[in-house]
Amino acid sequence: MNTTTRNNSLTKVGMTIGTAVVAATTLTAAESNSSVKYQTTEIEGQKIFYREAGAKDAPTILLLHGFPTSSHMFRNLIPQLADKYHVVAPDMPGFGQSSAPSPTDFEYSFDHMASVIDQFTQKLELDKFSLYLMDYGAPVGFRIAHKHPEKIQSLIIQNGNAYDEGLKDFWKPIKLYWEKDTAENRNALKSLLTIEATEWQYTHGVRDKAAISPDNWTVDQGLLDREGNNEIQLKLFKSYGTNPGLYPQWQEYLRTHQPPTLIVWGKNDHIFPADGAHPYKKDLKDLEFHLLDTGHFALEEDGDKIAELMRDFLQRKVQR
Repeated sequence: MNTTTRNNSLTKVGMTIGTAVVAATTLTAAESNSSVKYQTTEIEGQKIFYREAGAKDAPTILLLHGFPTSSHMFRNLIPQLADKYHVVAPDMPGFGQSSAPSPTDFEYSFDHMASVIDQFTQKLELDKFSLYLMDYGAPVGFRIAHKHPEKIQSLIIQNGNAYDEGLKDFWKPIKLYWEKDTAENRNALKSLLTIEATEWQYTHGVRDKAAISPDNWTVDQGLLDREGNNEIQLKLFKSYGTNPGLYPQWQEYLRTHQPPTLIVWGKNDHIFPADGAHPYKKDLKDLEFHLLDTGHFALEEDGDKIAELMRDFLQRKVQR
């Protein structure tokens, strides 16, 4: 082999190695950004736990969980988005790994929950973000959106109610409790805090119960069963009665600011039925609407589909 041929061969080998190193470095960086971090911060003297992944200079998605779960419900969705987005999912006080102080020491209301999450976004310097609203996360998130419309880049709504049409038969005993805080009405709601009710929330309306991990209701129930937690949840059941009176404000926010919105709704949900999804069409012009053949916790059965729809939607609607 002459000198020229040998040098050319070495150059090609070097280029191949260099390309491999760059590819490995890029992959490592992407994997690093997609890795979920489990962190805490302090708001009003309370520990707020949150999951975070993705580059902090990427567009942010704030995931707000429902009852009776926590950021645990987003455990699979977060890494499916984190290669392109900064994803943050806090546990609200009284849920998950966040503090659960006694109601004598902490106000368990949706106004206060929204205030805590608002302070959380400020502490993490989340100046603009998309909101994923589900169940309890909807009244918390809509309060924040109404207060700070300039911060909201888009909405992803998954079984999150903002219309009277969405409060059907499931809510009858809760509405009685809103009207009269009696021992009888309180006791009638304690059945919603049992393992049977928690399992039902995950499995009712799904296509294949065998596809739903029992870890879901086992994890949630272990936290629900903490001493004093029944009283926390009863306070929030009571406070939920403040939300319907704010629906007109939230609907006006939608009409006025027209945030790009993706609806991915489990249509077989008995708690927030599809009757609560359709009215969004009246107020939103930039709306992408999907009813999924599953139940309340749609991510458990259709998580891959929701992640795919979110990635397509966010790629088109949210500037990087």
